[in-house]
Amino acid sequence: MSNMHVPETVDEAPHLDDLTPREIVRELDKYVIGQARAKRAVAIALRNRIRRQKLAPEMAEEVMPKNIIMIGPTGVGKTEIARRLAKLANSPFLKVEASKFTEVGYVGRDVESMIRDLVEIAIEMVRSEKLEEVAEKAEANAEERILDLLLPPLNTPHAGTDEGSRNPVEQWTRTREKLRAQLRDGKLDERVIEIEVKERSFPAFEIISNAGIEEMDINLKDILPGFLGQRTKKRKMKVDEGIEYLIQEEEQKLVDMDQVTRMAVERVENNGIIFLDEIDKIAGRETGHGPDVSREGVQRDILPIVEGTTVNTRYGMVRTDHILFIAAGAFHVSKPADLIPELQGRFPIRVELDSLTINDFVRILTEPRNALIKQYVALLETEGIKLTFLDDAVQEIARFATTVNENTENIGARRLHTIMEKLLDDISFEGPDLKKKTIRIDAAYVQKMLAEIVKDQDLSRYIL
Repeated sequence: MSNMHVPETVDEAPHLDDLTPREIVRELDKYVIGQARAKRAVAIALRNRIRRQKLAPEMAEEVMPKNIIMIGPTGVGKTEIARRLAKLANSPFLKVEASKFTEVGYVGRDVESMIRDLVEIAIEMVRSEKLEEVAEKAEANAEERILDLLLPPLNTPHAGTDEGSRNPVEQWTRTREKLRAQLRDGKLDERVIEIEVKERSFPAFEIISNAGIEEMDINLKDILPGFLGQRTKKRKMKVDEGIEYLIQEEEQKLVDMDQVTRMAVERVENNGIIFLDEIDKIAGRETGHGPDVSREGVQRDILPIVEGTTVNTRYGMVRTDHILFIAAGAFHVSKPADLIPELQGRFPIRVELDSLTINDFVRILTEPRNALIKQYVALLETEGIKLTFLDDAVQEIARFATTVNENTENIGARRLHTIMEKLLDDISFEGPDLKKKTIRIDAAYVQKMLAEIVKDQDLSRYIL
């Protein structure tokens, strides 16, 4: 591994329906090192979703998702596996810490807010997809509107058959096409035009309510334009700014938000994934006082959502029966059996994740598509710096990460981020001014930059 570069081309992800569980694992392997058991469990869960969609509606309704609990220390890949799975499946994905619902004085958000947040994420996903579909048409429409401003349409009576009546039309058409060519070449970017823009000012007022804003089913921003009437005003802007504004306006006209909402809600109900982190923090048997009662209360709040209920959102009712829940926790002081029995029953699949070894760190640094070393090489390459990591340097970085994790807090692969930042601190700072643009990182350089800090445990607690 004398020289590491980010691959120039990225393979297009296969269509989800074509992916077998083995192929799903192979896709996850591109981003997450090891953890074969966890990958296998999520691959089966995802494949079962695909299978369910091929069933008759009556049977599909009865097939519930097999929710998963991932058990393992921080920084070993639990969140990343869930996030990459959602991306692979093109599913709305939300990560939420279960422990946030136990905070003292925590007001304004209930457990159902996770479903509302998931719907918002899905709406943004579907809207982005629809915008891509209409992008070409929106650009064409905006271009025509800009040309209309630069060269207003020709008001002619019915064109006759004699040459004289055709000339103005032909001349106007030729001029318009010349303007079109100049517009596309950017030659008209600095020209100033006047565009009618919609005013977005609303009266300033507040609504004070005991309920969280997410519980209000009426979106005031949606109804106010209709209530007050949408006013417009003329604004001067350069052509390049104007075309951007008009493209956005055309996109809004072409995207049917009612359809987006329907599709988003359907996607949440059938493909949504919620990652419940720190589930171990709300595990604990009732002892009759204090935090344990609070934790059990949160579990009982979460239970109906995981079991399957209907949540009221401002986009309508959303069923949670077929949302996939992936819970995760370190379970240092508690165990899954400490969860209330009803909640345990809703997470039938348990997988334990392994702690990371030196070899895992080496692979994490170099193998995944988003590997840290690839990221730093690419970042510095933007300034003409050719950064090379020798094999012994990578081994040394991995060794330092393992040592610091053992001697201080074990935060898994997250330790690599801190170590890499410290290691490349000088190069990142001096980068633009460096005369020598080829830099080789070897074991000696790693030791020089990190050895003193790692030796001093008190210092490494604060720096690494």
